[in-house]
Amino acid sequence: MSDDAPSGVLSKALAVLQAFTVEDTTLGFTELRRRTGFAKSTLHRILGHLVAARLLDRVQERYRLSGLVFELGMRASVERGLLEVATPFLEDLYERTHEIVHLGTREGTEVVYVAKVGGHRQANSPSRLGGRMPLHATALGKVLLSHAPDDVREAVLRGPLERKAPRTITNVEVLTRQLSDVVTRGVAFEYEESAVGIVCVAAGIFSPSDDIVAAISVTGPVHRFQPARHAGSVRAAAAGISATLGRREELRGH
Repeated sequence: MSDDAPSGVLSKALAVLQAFTVEDTTLGFTELRRRTGFAKSTLHRILGHLVAARLLDRVQERYRLSGLVFELGMRASVERGLLEVATPFLEDLYERTHEIVHLGTREGTEVVYVAKVGGHRQANSPSRLGGRMPLHATALGKVLLSHAPDDVREAVLRGPLERKAPRTITNVEVLTRQLSDVVTRGVAFEYEESAVGIVCVAAGIFSPSDDIVAAISVTGPVHRFQPARHAGSVRAAAAGISATLGRREELRGH
């Protein structure tokens, strides 16, 4: 297949778009070439296509994802509907706790942060909108993993479990027990496992068929936030989101 065949161009364009990260939102030509491994002529051509299609903006000699990419992402039906329903509950949790509130979904063996509500005194959390963390290293992730399909659980528990902070759970037996507790209690806890100084409590959001859809959490600094005290509020907010999603689905069915 030639370099310019449609599938070849598409895969190369995707590689360029995926070179951008939550932290690296603007990249120069040299860095894009390093990350993609493309020849200069190939990269010039693909960048030209992406700028012409309004998927990338060119600012001087650097490139960034365009507003159109964000708009297309927001059209994703699951995330859009979930955000519309969840936002009032996230804001209510923030008003109750005045700590960071997250909404996350699972992609493979990672949690993806799709919403984050926080104020001026928020903790120095490693989370970023659109960012990812290993499922085993966060309270959000542990909720999602505890209800994940067997093949996902097995993939994570086969290890090795990446250490993100000194207290990250890297022992498979310990993690297995924690996941069992999550199912029993309906909440997951994290104590400085994703970052030093951060503690968290999370609960799952479920579809009417009892499949896990997402999870919400409240995160705060270890010196002032006590996750167990807010477990009931987080559980109630998650249940409220689940019920509202269920009513929406029921209305659509009529």
